[in-house]
Amino acid sequence: MAYEIVNSFPNDIIYQEEGPFISLYQPTHRHFPENRQDPIMFKNLIRVIENSLRQKYEKDFVISIMKPFYELEKDEYFWNNTSEGIAVLASKDKCIIYNLQGIVKKFTTVANSFHIKPLIKAFQSMESYQLLGLSRTNFTLYQGNRNGFSEIVLPLDTPRTLEEVLGKQLTDPYLASGSGGTGGHTVYHGHGGAKPEIDNDTEKYFRYVDHFVMENYSKPSKLPLILVSLMEYHTEFKNISSNPYLIEEGIHNSYDSLKIDELKTKALEIIKPINLKKIQILAESYKKAEAESLGSSDLVQVAKAAFDSRVETILLEENRIVPGKIDYDTGTLIPGARNDLDCDDILDDLAELTFMRKGNVLVLPKDKMPSTTGVAAIYRY
Repeated sequence: MAYEIVNSFPNDIIYQEEGPFISLYQPTHRHFPENRQDPIMFKNLIRVIENSLRQKYEKDFVISIMKPFYELEKDEYFWNNTSEGIAVLASKDKCIIYNLQGIVKKFTTVANSFHIKPLIKAFQSMESYQLLGLSRTNFTLYQGNRNGFSEIVLPLDTPRTLEEVLGKQLTDPYLASGSGGTGGHTVYHGHGGAKPEIDNDTEKYFRYVDHFVMENYSKPSKLPLILVSLMEYHTEFKNISSNPYLIEEGIHNSYDSLKIDELKTKALEIIKPINLKKIQILAESYKKAEAESLGSSDLVQVAKAAFDSRVETILLEENRIVPGKIDYDTGTLIPGARNDLDCDDILDDLAELTFMRKGNVLVLPKDKMPSTTGVAAIYRY
């Protein structure tokens, strides 16, 4: 297969130095029959990319770099398992694909750098969150943002139920089994004096869930985690949890009693005020830094500061494009046109340069930006 589906950002591909670099974004659909139109839209978008490449490159090179796109177009399994959108980044040596939980605008570009602002927005903690649905015997994970929400597909070999996790470690008095249940599964019944043993098993199971989620999902993503469970399990889980991303407020319902849309609505009620507070703090920090000459919204000044590794945090306006590029050897701006193969978006280049210099990048809606130029940077010194 000529492409790789990835789940984390940033990916090493964005640090490649030799172009051209192809970026494709497309909204998709989860269900039939709406998803039947997605491969058709994709085919039309890759024609746009081909036409751009042919302006500068030979036919054989175009066919070679476009090979992953041709394969993806015919991948029925992929198109039957999309979410709200996809992002495809490709160079002459590598092609990666993101299955996005949020809706993206249709967009293609061939330039000297990748267009990554939509990916920054999709993966930044300012917008996204994870949700842990927990019962005494099972758990599931979800990820969402203000646009989309879906279950995280765990690896097939992941132990999920209390019985799978503890196995022979289940306390003996609790293991009196009786017939019943569905699908041929044994149902385990506790007896009158078994509550301490049940509580002990529950604690062991919750410790496993906490460690599994923290190591495999919270640490890599750094996203806030919302707990969904019956009230009695909230206190117990939070008492044993060592996950710093688990937020105090949770949803006090059995997770399997709520529909996906209900979960999303309740999660957003919790996340929205938290995000608004974060944005307010960022805006205040920027205004203070600007007043002390430790911040700027001037593109030329910010580009030079990013080049000099002085940018601690940069805020970029969502959906705004400033045609041109940054000379990565000098930090100077080079204006350009939207259809110029050697240019993409100066704001996007600022994001890449800040990433490379270990700074923080956040993408905000226009009405939340503390400046009118599309950029606001807070300096390290």
